[in-house]
Amino acid sequence: EVHLVESGGGVVKPGGSLTLSCVASGFAFSEYAMSWARQRPGKELEWIAAIAGTIRVTEYAASVKGRFTISRDNDKNTVYLQLNNLETEDTAMYYCQRAYTAIAPSAWRGQGTQVTVSS
Repeated sequence: EVHLVESGGGVVKPGGSLTLSCVASGFAFSEYAMSWARQRPGKELEWIAAIAGTIRVTEYAASVKGRFTISRDNDKNTVYLQLNNLETEDTAMYYCQRAYTAIAPSAWRGQGTQVTVSS
């Protein structure tokens, strides 16, 4: 059973930074691509960043490219998302998922961690 637990969200001012973490269990973590998605208030879930399993190739949505960085530590079964230069439009629930550049089924997503960007 895929189990993903996100942490690291919070309230931050515009221009600030946060690091989100996601600890995975229940599957061979290093063999799977992982990604982050977010759901902004009143919007649908959107994919934002992905990283391949072993070759560490990354991809980003245009809305976050250059500001967010995805990484992983296969020894710790953990995927990270570094959020820099945050904007109010980045306010959202952020989800870790076992998927590459698509929205995963809910069974392959965590419960999410809230990021609020506000002055």
